[in-house]
Amino acid sequence: IYLETIGNPSFSVPDFEGITAVAKKHDIPVIVDNTFGTCGYLFRPLEHGAHIVVQSATKWIGGHGSSIGGVIVDGGNYNWGNGKYPQFTEPSEGYHGLVFWDVFGTDGPFGNIAFAIRARVEGLRDYGPCMSPFNSFLLLQGLETLSLRVERTVQNAQKVAEWLESHPKVESVNYPGLPSCDTHANASKYLKKGFGGVLSFTIKGDKSNATKFVDSLKLISHLANVGDAKTLIIQPSATTHQQLSEADQLAAGVLPNQLRISVGIEHIDDIKDDLSQAFAAIG
Repeated sequence: IYLETIGNPSFSVPDFEGITAVAKKHDIPVIVDNTFGTCGYLFRPLEHGAHIVVQSATKWIGGHGSSIGGVIVDGGNYNWGNGKYPQFTEPSEGYHGLVFWDVFGTDGPFGNIAFAIRARVEGLRDYGPCMSPFNSFLLLQGLETLSLRVERTVQNAQKVAEWLESHPKVESVNYPGLPSCDTHANASKYLKKGFGGVLSFTIKGDKSNATKFVDSLKLISHLANVGDAKTLIIQPSATTHQQLSEADQLAAGVLPNQLRISVGIEHIDDIKDDLSQAFAAIG
């Protein structure tokens, strides 16, 4: 079972206890993309029944959009030797007949690290996603301020969401921290330190109105990244989902007049002032 802590672009928060209970009943591994859970500060999937956690290090870990990277965390709490996954229990031809579960499983000398080891020795070998020392340095440096940046980010995001929801030129706002969000109850249950740093909203008017709004911003950057120290905005229908038909965009939850904001750590008044002048520019 693969799920996200906070869905993108839906911003839905799943019922982790219910899902992991089903997974346990049927002996299925649970993999959680915790990128929008800010890489462990807002949510720790392993504490809620997940077995594997993946996340983009490019986002909140790095925090400045300077490096591309990712993280795989093996919880060491799933039985990959249960017969469902022969790649762990049958000899590996690429490693002279090594059986990963025998050596790196629960009864091996290293404890249950079979998934992490196989991901590294086979995935790294076959795909070559080796990070440079300098990029590693930048990401480790980002970790030093992760908690401070995310704390400020989620405070700002909540304030921006509430401010936008009351704005006369806004049709709707989607953010887990708002009671109007469909999965606000789950968000309140699992996200005790804040509801994330990304939200979306729809502007009254058509697609061109949303485009003009983005073009009118001065402080907020028009970039497709999230989790940056600075506030970013994109129009998904014209960027990330541009190649989809209008029907497929709607099926993915992307509207023509929808904008996505990744809130940064600037002073909240500066963020709102920039949004205000952009609203004024579209008339």
